[in-house]
Amino acid sequence: MNRKNILVPCLVIYGLTGLVSYFTSNLQLLLILRFIQGIGVAGMTSLPMLVIADVYKKGHESLHAMSKVSMAIAIGSISAPLIGGGLASLGWNYPFLFYVLSLPFAFVVMAFLPETRIQKDNDDHKGIFDGFKALKELRIIYTIFLSFAIFFLLYSVIIYTPFMLKNIFGYTAKEAGLILAFQGIAVILTVSRVKILAIKYSRILIIATGFVLFGLALLSMSVAFSIVLVLLLMLLSGAGYGLAQTAIDAQIIHIAPSESKGGVLAIHNAMKYVGMSLSPVVLGIVLLHFDLDTVFIISGFFGLLVALMTYFIRNIFENSDDEQVKDTKNSTNI
Repeated sequence: MNRKNILVPCLVIYGLTGLVSYFTSNLQLLLILRFIQGIGVAGMTSLPMLVIADVYKKGHESLHAMSKVSMAIAIGSISAPLIGGGLASLGWNYPFLFYVLSLPFAFVVMAFLPETRIQKDNDDHKGIFDGFKALKELRIIYTIFLSFAIFFLLYSVIIYTPFMLKNIFGYTAKEAGLILAFQGIAVILTVSRVKILAIKYSRILIIATGFVLFGLALLSMSVAFSIVLVLLLMLLSGAGYGLAQTAIDAQIIHIAPSESKGGVLAIHNAMKYVGMSLSPVVLGIVLLHFDLDTVFIISGFFGLLVALMTYFIRNIFENSDDEQVKDTKNSTNI
């Protein structure tokens, strides 16, 4: 399908459900509206990656484009707690009005965003079914696992750091939001450097480095009794997330087959939300039986384990990239 035919309705769904939620006083109805709003979110997160895959064919170009997307997400992660907290001070339902901004943006997309789908490229394809077939390749399924893992770690920070800040420093939710904003600042500073790093190092090595930084930051959170140290660890975890997430998204765009790219990207983005959802469930069980320090220790070791696995299988990715470069050069010479 044309990209705009999916993106515009998703933006409208997202905005309208936010507007209706503002006027809703029934919790059950609010949950249903949030569920429907998730449909809009699904299109809004997958389509930008697919548009980038349509437009940017070279590896470094797509990486540079994805770094801009990651930077935008980071800016959102910084501003969201501040905007949400400010609007919530007016009333519990006021934050829902912010979603309404997607309605005028839908008109902007409809009027000015060019259609990027190559018409002849997708006529006989089955979308998500072709995407599942592509999972037979180790590089694709492992990159999708990495997407799950990085968001699992991200939400272990977002959800459990405020608990730690309250228990140790007595911080309120608003103050905790300001501390978490430091992670977003680090992401902004880091993603702008990913393209430069990718010129010298492989994407898979950048991903492994990101998981190392994230894992070390989480491990150190278990012994962080100074607010200065917590701020430094927020910066470290943000740097790790910025490196890994940007390179992971660029990697899946690079390796996904053209005939099933939309389906692969849909699965890839779905696994991000699986990571978001499982993180509070799994770590919540850990917290129930142990303590908050154990939550950070387990998350940290998981991050380091993923980094180690990624480093050991890096040759699978690097060798395939070398073969693609050779094929491209041969085709050019012919």
